Amino acid sequence: MMVLTAQEESLIGVVRALPPDEAGKVLNWARQLADLAGGRAVQWSDSWTDEDLADATSAALRRFEDEEQGEL
Repeated sequence: MMVLTAQEESLIGVVRALPPDEAGKVLNWARQLADLAGGRAVQWSDSWTDEDLADATSAALRRFEDEEQGEL
């Protein structure tokens, strides 16, 4: 069983809140970035702050709620 960090769990939550097509785009982008990293570990502290994660989560949830209400 793989144990995820809080940042990884938050990122997964954001992706799950996206529409399927958009989530697929994000996952493809993540795969491309992983390929570019060449097996090196991602330093989350250098990439995402807690504020960044909160903003991304809020934006994804707002979009999801808007779509559910038929506003998009």
